[in-house]
Formats: sequence, C-alpha cells, structure tokens
Amino acid sequence: MESYAQILLIAAPVFLILVLSEKLYGYLRFRHAFRSMDTISSLSSGYTNVLKDVLGLSITILSYEWFYNKVALFEIKSTFWVYTAAFIALDFAGYWIHRLSHSINFFWNRHVIHHSSEEFDLACALRQSISVFVNIFSFFLIPAAILGVKPEVIAVVAPLHLFAQFWYHTIYIKKMGFLEKIIVTPSHHRVHHAINPEYLDKNHGQIFIFWDKLFGTYQEELEEVPPVFGVTRPMRTWNPMKINFKHLALLIHDAWRAPDWKDKFTIWFKPTGWRPEGFEEKYPVVKIEDPYHFEKYDTPFGLPSRIFIWAQFLTTLGFLIWLFAHVGQLSLISMLSFGGFIFITIYAYTDMMDKNKSFLLFEGIKAVYGTCFLMGTEYWKPLFYENGETFFIAYLGFSILCSLYVYLKEITPQGSSDLDYASL
Repeated sequence: MESYAQILLIAAPVFLILVLSEKLYGYLRFRHAFRSMDTISSLSSGYTNVLKDVLGLSITILSYEWFYNKVALFEIKSTFWVYTAAFIALDFAGYWIHRLSHSINFFWNRHVIHHSSEEFDLACALRQSISVFVNIFSFFLIPAAILGVKPEVIAVVAPLHLFAQFWYHTIYIKKMGFLEKIIVTPSHHRVHHAINPEYLDKNHGQIFIFWDKLFGTYQEELEEVPPVFGVTRPMRTWNPMKINFKHLALLIHDAWRAPDWKDKFTIWFKPTGWRPEGFEEKYPVVKIEDPYHFEKYDTPFGLPSRIFIWAQFLTTLGFLIWLFAHVGQLSLISMLSFGGFIFITIYAYTDMMDKNKSFLLFEGIKAVYGTCFLMGTEYWKPLFYENGETFFIAYLGFSILCSLYVYLKEITPQGSSDLDYASL
C-alpha cells in the first residue's frame, strides 16, 4: 500500500499534465472544443479508483501468492524471459476478464465507468472502477502459477501492464503500420470504445491485439465508419460514483420487479443489456438508437462557477497527494476517515457539475464532517503542519460560500436535474 502510494505521488501529476497537454494540442492544432466537465469527471473517477486501492477497499478471495504456493510445479529463476512471459500471461488474463466484462450483465457494472465518457481521450483512460470489491483476477493467472512464475514477478509486471494501457486513448494518433498487427493501437481501441453497431464488443486486447484475432473479436477501424464514443445507455451524469453503480441499480430494480423467479436469478448472468420480457416497454430505459444523431451530455456554467469547479478539482488532487505522502505515518482509521472526506468532496463537486440541488447537502456534510474530525479527534493531526488546521477550516468555509453562489446563480433558476434511478 505504501509503495503504491509513493508511485502515485509521481504518476498523478504526470497523468494530469499529459491529459491537459493533449487537450491543448487538440485546441491549438484542430480547434477542438475542450469539454472541461467531461475531463474533470474522468479525472475524478481516477481519483476515486486510486483512493480505493490505497485504502485497500477490496477483497482478494485467493491471491496469486496462494496459488503459487499450492500449485507451482517448478521454481523458475526470475530472468528477463520470465518477466516477458509473465507480461504475456497477464495480458492473456486481461483479455478474458475484459471480454467477460462486456459479455455478462453483472460484470458490465465493473467496467461501464471506463466506457461512460462521450469523448475518447487520455482522460477517459483514467475512468476506472470502484465497484469491484471482490478481486477474481488471480484465477486467470493459474497457468503462470503452475509454471512457477514468482509472485514478486507479477507484482512488478502488473503496474507496468496497467500503465501501458494509458497512451492509446487518443484520437490524434492514426493507424501505425505493421504495429497494428501486434499491439493494441489507438485505432484498435477507438473501435473498442465506439457504440457504432459495426464496432460493439470488439478489440478486447489490452496490450497485444493478436488475442482478438485468435478468438474472433477483432474489428479494424473503417474509414467510412467514424467511431462514436460512449455507452448505448447514456449515463447523463458527471458523478463517477453514480456512474459506477448505475447499471447495478438497474439490475437490482429489474430483479426486484421481475415476476418470474428464474429471471430474478438469471438476470445477473445473462448477456449485457438483457432484461426480462416486456421490461423495455413497461420500464423504458433511455437508449441511443442512432449513434450519429444524439446530443452529448452537457451542463453549461458561467466563468466564476467553472473556476470554482476547477479549484475544487485541483484542491482534491492536493488532498490526495497529501494523503499519499503521509500513508506511512497514519493509522488505518486516520486514512479511512480522511479518505471518506475526499470521497464526499468528489461527490459534492461532481453533483454540482450535474446541477443537482442535492450537491449543497453533500457540501454541508463535508464541512461538518471535516470540522468535527479535525477539531474533535487526533486522527488527522499528522496531516497538518503549523497553521494547517486554520487553512483547512478556511477552505471549508470558502467552499460553502462559493457553493451557495453556484446554487443561487446556476441551479435555483433552472430547478433540479436530479436523476431518478427507478426510471433508468
């Protein structure tokens, strides 16, 4: 946990710089609009994902180390070729988990966040799930364990494999010649993120594209079919926590309402998007039928409000970096409580981005929660140096005042845009 936090201290600002550099390039070179709410939503999803990982909010039923100790037939020396083989094994496992995530209703909930952006850019690469609480990934690495690939090899290769999937989320790199036959390129992954009928559920490879060619899920990007990005059931929210559980909420509603007990059980394991007979008419869900003619989700704000939203986003990044820098000095309850404060902060400002009146309630909860923890306990003391508590309390007060301004200026005149999950 501590070593991962140290990596994130470097990775987080680097990713932010790369994301903003891509947006600047797109504007200066092609005059592409910078849809800042979408970018902030994507990066905020990345915040929640790394925060969940650092806090250890998931369970691994059977770890790779357990499999290695129980089933390894050999003990292989950790050479360059072993690391290479482990990387390929990891990618093979990643292909099948990725494919299952697109194929089965329940597993789609763990992956839908990654596809939820209606843009395709480096920022959307950071839309990663917080809805996975039980890790099954190790089951797909049993062949590597049998062959004797040591756990420390997997521990080194896994983050490299993950970070290597960042670069190809862009529209600015076209086809790459002979590399298209070997590795996943931006062209391949544009197909994967597209909602065009020709492209749906294709190109599940993470590093190597030959898995798709081998198992029949490959589709080339067609010049005459420009990819359109998003999900066919649009999310219509910037709040990453709502996006993470929106599909699950629909499954729960449908399972509860299904009159047939068989449907109540099998809905979880049916193909992605399956609903009981007659539910599309009785309980309709907004769906994009024509990918070439639909309105992207947008919530316009005036300049002062946009500045405040960016300030909240950047302040939250500061909180995250501060937490990661102090992981080794904090107790578990200190990390969990401060992590909870960050989750509330993200929920509040992304709910504000949706122009939901409820954001003000969460902003108030954040202020009360932060004040009580800081002033009433010793848990957060290691996080603050001299005068740090004063600045923190000042931030909470300033945040409340600015939130009231946004509420009165941007939201009250229009009314609430809160989403009704029962009508999804």
